[in-house]
Amino acid sequence: MTPRTDVNAFIGDYPFRSVPHPDPDALVRVMDREEIAQAWVGSLPAVWHRDPAHANEALISRLTTHASRLRPVPTIRPDWPQWRDALGRCADHKAPAIRAYPAHWGLGADDPRLMELAAECAGQGIVLLLTVRFEDLRQRHSLDVAADLSAASVRELARADTGARIVVTAASRDLIEEVHWGLTPNERAKVWWDISWLWGPPEDHLAHLLRTIGSERFVFGTGWPLRLAQTPRANLALLPDELRALQLSDPSTWS
Repeated sequence: MTPRTDVNAFIGDYPFRSVPHPDPDALVRVMDREEIAQAWVGSLPAVWHRDPAHANEALISRLTTHASRLRPVPTIRPDWPQWRDALGRCADHKAPAIRAYPAHWGLGADDPRLMELAAECAGQGIVLLLTVRFEDLRQRHSLDVAADLSAASVRELARADTGARIVVTAASRDLIEEVHWGLTPNERAKVWWDISWLWGPPEDHLAHLLRTIGSERFVFGTGWPLRLAQTPRANLALLPDELRALQLSDPSTWS
């Protein structure tokens, strides 16, 4: 498998610990090393801003130099005034997706504002990207109190029939299976999962999920700079021989 698009990369500072080189130039060097053609890039600090507008502007400005390879993924809060205007401006910057963080913003699984956001994304052909976690619960700072994204939140969005493409990043095997096997085939077809938090050998969670769910439901993601970009590439390289011919879904081909 040769990944073309990393859907789960960030730039910017992380508020709870230092991360090395969280800047666009370093990301491009990592992409060159890992043979990644393009990255969907979010603002790491934006999730903790009440109004992410400034973080979004900074993100877009900082990616300009590498516009052919780094695609901006702004953060849109559906509980904040004029969020539809902010979403509308994403098309001007050729954003392939937007990020939302329901668990960090106190939005429950059945919050109608999430469904409105998903419907607006579908109408504009923009992917809705969700994040389960940034760090393992055992590693988090005492001030980092947001829960992981729940399986119920993903299921409700998939069942809402908004037409949105939903990409869930940083999910582990248990959450993926809880969501996937709780949806109908038509609902499953709306949800993709990145592989940044899936274990390779010896647990072989990635291999198990590719066998049982199918490679077409998975996309490549690294979680850089919070996680090593080499890890998902290594896990793909360590797949059993019968799985290596499979291809992950490539978001750059989505229309």
